[in-house]
Amino acid sequence: MSERHYLRPTAFVDAPFGLDGKVARLAGGLGWFSALEVTKLAGDRIVSAELIPIDQAAEAAARLGPDAERAWRNLTTPRGPLTLGERVVRLDQPQTVGILNVTPDSFSDGGRFVGPGEAVDAGFAMASAGAAIVDVGGESTRPGAKPVWEGDEIERVVPVIEQLARSGTAVSIDTRKAAVMEASLAAGAAMVNDVSALTFDERAAGVIADAGAPVVLMHHQGPPETMQEAPLYDRPVAYAVYDWLEARIEAAEAAGIARERIVVDPGIGFGKTVRHNLQLLNSLALLHGLGCAVMLGASRKRTIGALSGEAPPDQRLAGSLALALKGAEQGAQLLRVHDVPETVQALRVWRGLRDAALAPR
Repeated sequence: MSERHYLRPTAFVDAPFGLDGKVARLAGGLGWFSALEVTKLAGDRIVSAELIPIDQAAEAAARLGPDAERAWRNLTTPRGPLTLGERVVRLDQPQTVGILNVTPDSFSDGGRFVGPGEAVDAGFAMASAGAAIVDVGGESTRPGAKPVWEGDEIERVVPVIEQLARSGTAVSIDTRKAAVMEASLAAGAAMVNDVSALTFDERAAGVIADAGAPVVLMHHQGPPETMQEAPLYDRPVAYAVYDWLEARIEAAEAAGIARERIVVDPGIGFGKTVRHNLQLLNSLALLHGLGCAVMLGASRKRTIGALSGEAPPDQRLAGSLALALKGAEQGAQLLRVHDVPETVQALRVWRGLRDAALAPR
C-alpha cells in the first residue's frame, strides 16, 4: 500500500516580528505561518496527522522523503510575476480576475451581454475597478451545459478580446479548445484558463507551449454535462485534487510549458458536492506545495446558495466576498470573481489590515 505525506501551512500569524525562525512566509505573499499540518495517507486512508512547529519543519520534511522535501521548498519559495503581453501581474499579493462571460447560458450572468460592445464596456469597467486580468469566456461550463462549436465560441470572444487587449487590458481566454486558444491568443489574449487542465483537446498543450503563455490548470471530475450527478472521491478530496493537479503540472511541463507559467485552480463546483467544496476551501493552502500560483474561483457558486437559504446567483455577493477573503488568507494569488469593485474593496481593507500589522510597532 503506497504511503505519502502532505504538508499544509497552518497557524497563521499577522506578522513575523520577534518570531525569527518560528514562522515562514507563504509563497512570497502576505501570509506567515507558524506550523505545518503533516498528514500521512496510506492508500485512500488518513493514518496520521500532526502539527510540526516551523523551526522543525525543514528537518521533518527531509526525513519524510523527496515529496515532502519538495513541498516544503515550494511552500516557502516566492512566486514570480505573470507576464501577460505588456502587463506584469505581481503575485506577492492577491489579485482580482474579472469574469466576463459572453455566453447565453452561463449560470450567473449568461445572456447579460447581447453584443460585443456591451461586453467590452463591462471589461473596461472591471479593469478600471482594479481587476488585474479580465477572463473572457464564450462557452458555459456550468453543470449540465452542452458543448459549444468552436466556430461559435471564436465568434463570441475574439471581437471582445481584440478591443480589450488593444486598450492595454490584460486578457485571458477561458476555453478548453485549441482552435479557440489560437484565435484568442492571436487576438491579444495573453493567458489561457482551461477548466479541463489540457485534457479536453490534445493540441491545447502544444498551442500554449508554442505561444509561451501562462495557463490555468483547473481540477474537474467529469464533463460539465454530468459532473454534478454523483461526485465521488476514493480518498479525502483535498489530497485527491492535489495529486491530480500534480500529474497535470507534470504533463504540462512535459509538453514544454514552464512551471513558472502554470497556475492551479481547485475547481470549486466542478464535480464536487457542497461538502467537498468546503473541505477544499479549508485546505486551500495545501496547494502551494505544488510550486505554482493558486487561483480560486468560488464567486457566486452553488455552495454559497446551499448555505444561505438557496439564494440565487445574483444574491450571493456576501458569500462570494467571504470566500474571496478566505482564499486571500490562505495565500491564493488570483481570485476569479464576478463582482470586481466589491472584491477589490474587500481586498483593500484586508490589505490595510496586513499593512498595519507589518508596520513598525
